Amino acid sequence: MHNLSAQLLSSETALPIASIFETLELSRATHYRHQSSGAPSDPDLELRDHIQRLALEWPQYGYRRITAELHRQGVEANHKRVLRLMREDNLLCLRKRRFICTTDASHSLAVYPNLVPELTLSSINQLWVADITYIRLLREFVYLAVILDAYSRRVIGWALEPYLEAELAIEALRQALASRQVEPGLIHHSDRGVQYASSTYTDLLKEQGIRISMSRRGNPYDNAQAERFMKTLKYEEVYVFEYETMSEARARISQFLEEVYNQKRLHSAIGYVPPAEYEQQLCQTTDA
Repeated sequence: MHNLSAQLLSSETALPIASIFETLELSRATHYRHQSSGAPSDPDLELRDHIQRLALEWPQYGYRRITAELHRQGVEANHKRVLRLMREDNLLCLRKRRFICTTDASHSLAVYPNLVPELTLSSINQLWVADITYIRLLREFVYLAVILDAYSRRVIGWALEPYLEAELAIEALRQALASRQVEPGLIHHSDRGVQYASSTYTDLLKEQGIRISMSRRGNPYDNAQAERFMKTLKYEEVYVFEYETMSEARARISQFLEEVYNQKRLHSAIGYVPPAEYEQQLCQTTDA
């Protein structure tokens, strides 16, 4: 078609240029681009390739995290350009937003006030946040309890079991206690669920000198950081794979928490670095 248009536009052709473009169903820009370069080129081709590779590895990353990861890999691109290319290539994620309450707070156990609003975080081991969620297997539900360090966003304890009892939360707490040093004034924050209000759980916290904090009744946003983590876990791991068995779920979730979330996933609240790297930077700053 390009050769034909060249022939029609030669000096021997009497047709007007506008008529030729209309006949060939070509735009003027298309013709002159071919005239000047011989073939169309995409100046964003290399950047698109980088973005598509990252989007394949991290399908739930938005354009800001993709931009941050590009910078970490030495690829220079501003977030507006990345946003445009991801939109053009249909790589932007659309998430369904919904809240499902799984907390049983209808009990007569002691509850504790919310201490988080009065707290200003400056380091790790000042505030731990805990939560429980359900995970659907092929034929049953299982339950995951998680504890995060609120400052670094790192998962420091977790447990996956087929039961929704206090021992589930206690198992995650014991793992956190084994992996971290309890600092004076450390606060443990959770919802008012029966697992966290149980005497076995609260007694263990008190024995370690940990202050107890709980969300207000019917207000899940008091534990927003743990809620956000659970949403990340669901969209970036659980919803991506259909676990058939408990062993499969345990293996994949362990890999996600320990190898992906803690070690690789970029977190906007801590400067677009993974939690483990952020804690390492804190240690280096403290040592210096």
